[in-house]
Amino acid sequence: MKKFLLATVALVALGATVPALAADLAARPYTKAPAYAAPIYNWTGFYIGGHIGGAFAGNNNFGGLVNNGNDGRFLGGVQGGADYQFAPNWVLGVEAQYSWLSNNSNAVAFTGAGAGFIYNNNQRAIGSATGRIGYTWGPGLLYVKGGYAFADTNDRLTFAGVPTAFTFDHNHKDGWTVGGGLEYMFAPSWSAKIEYQYYNFGNSTFVTPAALATFGSFHNDEHTVKAGINYRFNWGPGPVVAKY
Repeated sequence: MKKFLLATVALVALGATVPALAADLAARPYTKAPAYAAPIYNWTGFYIGGHIGGAFAGNNNFGGLVNNGNDGRFLGGVQGGADYQFAPNWVLGVEAQYSWLSNNSNAVAFTGAGAGFIYNNNQRAIGSATGRIGYTWGPGLLYVKGGYAFADTNDRLTFAGVPTAFTFDHNHKDGWTVGGGLEYMFAPSWSAKIEYQYYNFGNSTFVTPAALATFGSFHNDEHTVKAGINYRFNWGPGPVVAKY
């Protein structure tokens, strides 16, 4: 009887322990895996920066006369602007840019009726105020731009080495520009770009002296290639994050 009672007590104790052990070994509740976060870069905001590159003049001469200043020149300058990202992969913006040019005196020596006259055009800087629109995919932005162009030009005309007064029918200091480029955000608030930009300042013809009017007009334009870097002051707190 004593052994029977001990066995009964042992079975009761075991029965009380098994449910507790089963509760401890129950499966953990399901927890959803963290959502994947893909960064979407925010191009909206102001920026300032600088650039370097080269400028290459077109065939700018009077009536086929030799112009000794059509070689490439070094340029360097600054830019600033603002962008707005919408729709959501399009970027609309405005930009002002100014580039200093290395010295380049475009000297033309006239012949025939204009013999003795030498015209010198030293374009010291070029600038632009443009709008631009681009398509972005993450850190990359492919864009086109266009707008107003201006030039800082120093013109001189001499006759037998003596400075001479002259007038043009066009100031060849105001014009238009178009271009395009690729910009890439390589770090928070920083982007780099490569860009082609064409500047056209129109045709100019001498009005006086009358002897030079017969030589026709010359065309003033520049092809430029630039590499630049921008620091961006985003309007928002930083890149937007999309969850999937």
